[in-house]
Amino acid sequence: MIPVNRPLLISGEGKYLAEAIKTGWISSEGPFVKEFENKFAAYVGKKYGTAVSSGTAALEVAMGAIELKAGDEVIMPTFTIMSCAVAVVAYGGIPVFVDSEPDTWNMDVSQIEKKVTKRTKAIMVVHIYGHPCDMDAIIQIAKRKGLIVIEDTAEAIGAEYKGGYRTVPFKGKKCGTFGDISCFSFYPNKTITTGEGGMLLTNNKKFKERADRLRDLGFIQEKRYYHEEIARNYRMTNIQAALGVAQMKNIKKLIKIKRGYGKLYNKLLANIPGLQLPVEKPYAKNIYWMYGIVLDKSTGFNNETFAKKLALQGIGTRPFFYPLHHQPVWRKSEYRAVKERNKDSFPVADKIAKQGLYLPSGLGNTEEEIRYISATIRKLLKS
Repeated sequence: MIPVNRPLLISGEGKYLAEAIKTGWISSEGPFVKEFENKFAAYVGKKYGTAVSSGTAALEVAMGAIELKAGDEVIMPTFTIMSCAVAVVAYGGIPVFVDSEPDTWNMDVSQIEKKVTKRTKAIMVVHIYGHPCDMDAIIQIAKRKGLIVIEDTAEAIGAEYKGGYRTVPFKGKKCGTFGDISCFSFYPNKTITTGEGGMLLTNNKKFKERADRLRDLGFIQEKRYYHEEIARNYRMTNIQAALGVAQMKNIKKLIKIKRGYGKLYNKLLANIPGLQLPVEKPYAKNIYWMYGIVLDKSTGFNNETFAKKLALQGIGTRPFFYPLHHQPVWRKSEYRAVKERNKDSFPVADKIAKQGLYLPSGLGNTEEEIRYISATIRKLLKS
């Protein structure tokens, strides 16, 4: 079975891991943690980095850093991973869902402003599958309404947004530079990996200080073991950070591989009736984090039936996200406010969730596999 993802470890990771073990620095106090924070922040273009235990932890710490309160609302796409909503409800906030664009599968910017109320605290941007969101429009709304922007860049490390599409005068900035706080994941299927792990980036010193405290049980420097608020242990270990420091050496190469695989799929799967491929809008540099396809109903397949056909040919797949507005957890009484707040219809997200899946496209997958997968898809849809 060709797996959806294989990590690629080509940066001397063993040497860095051996150093962490040899020196005895295996906890979160080790020197690789700070080095990784500094190098990753510099790469993206932010002042401060706070390494944490996962991308989900990064989102939750971000909510604490902006001091989200019970009843505060955060606008986000309904087509995204559950972590985005979990981070908000962890502080008693209410996630407010927005439907998707039919071509990029990102949050439909034209629907954001009508979702804003007096309770809205922030907009959570998610760059789906490596394609940047329309940041010009989102930043304009945030400024006009006085909202914080949380940028979930877990799937878009290395992706770029080209300014000037509307008003922002720059040639191109990396995703993750736009948020008041930007969050990243280093899970094994991400552009760089630490096994598990995540990071928050910001230019705001207050947010940085709160993030550092909130990842560490709320400890304060002035008085150890004295807690003014509830916080969890979301620290990254020195062993994880050692992997990150190693992988930063080849991050440009890893991004080049990702884009190369995406472009190869584009070429090999072009012009197949009933098959929607990822796009790259004029304002975007897509890294094709995971290569997604959407099947038209005319093919006779949905994502489940097509995945079974591919599995018979030795090809692993994953379905698209199950939309947040359909998650059964909101039926519980303690989350009734979420269900009540999100009674709108979300037809695009519903369609792509049922008809979409993504193909093997990890850094450790091979060009030979992509050619075989593409030929198999072409044959299945032709028949």
